[in-house]
Amino acid sequence: MAKFPTVDQCTSDGREKHTVVADMDGTLLRGRSSFPYFALIAFEVGGILRLLFLLLVTPLAGLLYYFVSESAGIQVLIFATFAGVKFSEIESVARAVLPKFYSSDLHPESWRVLSACEKRCILTANPRIMVQPFLKDFLGFDTVLGTEVATNKGTATGFVSPPGVLPEIALGDKHTDIPFMKLCKEGYMVPAKPEVEAVTNDKLPKPIIFHDGRLVQKPTPLVALLTLLWLPIGFFLACLRISARALIPMSLVYHAFWALGVRVTVKGTPPPAPQKSTGHTDVLYICSHRTFLDPIFLSTALGRPILAVTYSVSRLSEFISLIKTVRLNRDRALDAAMIKKLLEEGDLSICPEGTTCREPFLLRFSALFAELTDELVPVAIVNKMNMFHGTTACGWKGMDSFYFFMNPSPAYEVTFLNKLPAELTCGAGKSSHEVVNYIQRVIAANLSYEYTGFTRKDKYWALAGNDGTVTKKPLLHPSKIMGC
Repeated sequence: MAKFPTVDQCTSDGREKHTVVADMDGTLLRGRSSFPYFALIAFEVGGILRLLFLLLVTPLAGLLYYFVSESAGIQVLIFATFAGVKFSEIESVARAVLPKFYSSDLHPESWRVLSACEKRCILTANPRIMVQPFLKDFLGFDTVLGTEVATNKGTATGFVSPPGVLPEIALGDKHTDIPFMKLCKEGYMVPAKPEVEAVTNDKLPKPIIFHDGRLVQKPTPLVALLTLLWLPIGFFLACLRISARALIPMSLVYHAFWALGVRVTVKGTPPPAPQKSTGHTDVLYICSHRTFLDPIFLSTALGRPILAVTYSVSRLSEFISLIKTVRLNRDRALDAAMIKKLLEEGDLSICPEGTTCREPFLLRFSALFAELTDELVPVAIVNKMNMFHGTTACGWKGMDSFYFFMNPSPAYEVTFLNKLPAELTCGAGKSSHEVVNYIQRVIAANLSYEYTGFTRKDKYWALAGNDGTVTKKPLLHPSKIMGC
């Protein structure tokens, strides 16, 4: 059997004109198992039952993988995950969900060599449709050679299609990679070192800003099993937490949440409730946007319900929120008149990003609110979830609140920043864009986030392949947008 030096002996200098080919699992990625990525697709396209089926056939796939052939084991996983699923749904999950998990597992030594070469090629037993969006869009690979999944009228059959430039460098991690490594001028093995630190997001050619999917952790077989076992418990707990919010006065919700395992941390000094007799005027809270529940936890931190204006919200989420929410029309004149009228009734909260972002970035703020009042209080909001994400771009948004509260110990941190000084408001001659940019910088600095110029449309084009606008339907205003 041919022996190759380890990848740490491969120099990355002078490789600007070279072509490199590499295996994926255990080579480009630190992890040597592709099960977590199949599990992510199974859960997103088929829910609990599909994930359970995948778990049940995994022992058979493992036996075939180690004692028959790698391709036989992968084909079992492909069938269990893809059979009967629309090809477009697989593509959507591969584009919106998998890149976040792939990027957190990049092997630093392999990426050092790969990033130094002009042309990069991946040769993998994984389905090409799974890996190509991440490899091409985020890492800049030129060629992706993977298993082709057979389809029938736009639906994956679960079977594989027949396999349809010799590079200077080849990277592999196991003996099955040796045949293609022998064809290259140089070959290097990536040793199994799971303790090595993954490549950080800031070192990628294109950082992961937007991603979708419900699962927070990479679903290894153990994590997948624990998730399935937790689901009925988590759903009951979510119903209990939502009911507590409905039945308990807002002044006591903070303590009720803590008793039910929902951690709420309040920092800073919130302004007092508006009282016309004492001169305290109505305040507009400018919040960073993490989930639809932001206004609820803002109200929890204040100990009183705060009216929220939102660009859109599902009917179910609106029903269970139990605080008054008002939808904006995305018509500047109508929205301005509505917000002014609402401010006359009491304090108001708004998330000017118009959509959520899971990563430590702030999207571009709308400048409308700055023109309507000078009583502006920035609020930095951040949350933590350890099992399920409470937002989605492609799924059913009505379940967002349930998924958030299904986490074993979800957390929200609400930080009240200093009220905007009078000299920095539009009333003092500042433009609305200057006011907005200042508030965005203040919130970003408090959270240690990076502020961007991305908008809601950028997010939905990246994750769902559209601008987020719902097709016009009877009884619905055409300006309504899918999800917040």
